[in-house]
Amino acid sequence: MSTFQTSDLLNSLPASERDYLQDYLRQSAETMVAFSQHEACADMMAGIALTITSALEKDGKLLVAGNGGSAADAQHIAGEFTARLMYDRRPLAAIALTTDTSGLTAIGNDYGFDHVFSRQVLALGRKGDVFLGITTSGRSPNIVQALKAARAQNITTVVFTGENCVELPDADFVLRVPSAWTPLIQQMHIAAAHIVCALVERALCPQIPNV
Repeated sequence: MSTFQTSDLLNSLPASERDYLQDYLRQSAETMVAFSQHEACADMMAGIALTITSALEKDGKLLVAGNGGSAADAQHIAGEFTARLMYDRRPLAAIALTTDTSGLTAIGNDYGFDHVFSRQVLALGRKGDVFLGITTSGRSPNIVQALKAARAQNITTVVFTGENCVELPDADFVLRVPSAWTPLIQQMHIAAAHIVCALVERALCPQIPNV
């Protein structure tokens, strides 16, 4: 068991690093407050949840894609749907397009990295599905191409991005986090995904109270 006290651990950092830690936490908290009070973000999350709920009710599915940290978020989100979030319930159809290494590398090698998601959308997506593209900048070429492919398939399109996205992607729903800093945008993306998943879960698989 560690003999360090919490204050010892914090004070063992140089003053500049303690300031950095505290400043990061402050900015994170301020961003969450701004996000929670942003009416457009709340409206967008409600609309996205209703749309995904409707798609899953009609045997559609959710397709999710992103790059880097957003690729991990795509897998995280799909996992919440297919496994569970708040409580035990039936699995909900969701696929992360970031996980098939053979498919990703084959498409990247033959068609270029810009098409690693669009080819999968064309192969797996069907009218009535929902595609969620995660891009903190709003300009990721492979997400833009995937959105185009989704529209060609009559798939509802959703984008999670940040305020540094100057030209909003052409999508049915655009959730724009009020931050320009990638780490904080990604934090809010996961918060938004949890909220959306929880709303879908509650709508499609309501808990039956114990009598």
